[in-house]
Amino acid sequence: MADGMHHLHKRKRVHELKEPYPHPDKWISTLDSLVFVIALFSVVMTIPQVLDIWVNKSAQNVSLVSWAAYLVAAMFWVVYGLVHREKVIIAVYILFAILDALVVLGILLYG
Repeated sequence: MADGMHHLHKRKRVHELKEPYPHPDKWISTLDSLVFVIALFSVVMTIPQVLDIWVNKSAQNVSLVSWAAYLVAAMFWVVYGLVHREKVIIAVYILFAILDALVVLGILLYG
């Protein structure tokens, strides 16, 4: 399908015939494994911002608009993960929502 709808049609087929896990294609199997590592790494990289605000009790030069947008986006991804029953998305974005909420709260208190 060259019309850009390939992904949607593939998703429909996933419910009819589930793809094997782990995937027989080595590249896809590796990618499936790496997504967990990258997801955890992304969450961990948010922690320094949270600590900087709460330990130093200062949110100077931290954007409320940006972090509030990150929080809204994380909540959207949690809902998306719940709807599609994607455990990795649910877990990662719940953690992101918590960290983003801590940053937003820190900005409101110390900004």
